[in-house]
Amino acid sequence: MSIDAKEKAFLDLISWSEVTGASRLTRNRGYDVIVTGVDGPSVFSDYTTHPFANGRGAILVRPPCAQFPKGLFSDASGRYQLMLRWWRPYKTLLSLTDFSPASQDAIALQQIKERRAIALIESGNFGLAIQACSNIWASFPGNAYGQGGRSMAELQDQYQTLLQAELKSAA
Repeated sequence: MSIDAKEKAFLDLISWSEVTGASRLTRNRGYDVIVTGVDGPSVFSDYTTHPFANGRGAILVRPPCAQFPKGLFSDASGRYQLMLRWWRPYKTLLSLTDFSPASQDAIALQQIKERRAIALIESGNFGLAIQACSNIWASFPGNAYGQGGRSMAELQDQYQTLLQAELKSAA
């Protein structure tokens, strides 16, 4: 799979925004990160399948509160924090055999394509690309997840930094 500089920078931006690549525990650029719960961060090392696919229970991310009376649980995993409920259909759609970094990249790119954001990224419509993808990643502004997140200005600045680094390394 060929990923151009703008798409690569956007994927790196998601990892930066979701704080997977910068996790203190990652040994694989965030591809091995499990959502941080109230008990702290964790990672996985078996890429055979999604870490929660074999019955592992979701992680408590937020204790019960007014917004989440039963608490907030998640099974988001990998560099792009893919939920288990999305792993199975994308595995089938893309004919994936594992949850490897290449499979995680393929799923993230498919999600971006489904939101019609690839063309926005390629044409430089960064803000519209973020807006189109905001319902996928809780760290992007403009979603209803109530988990905080990054500002558009932060994302724009980081994307430019990542894109310049990508263009420099490709030269």
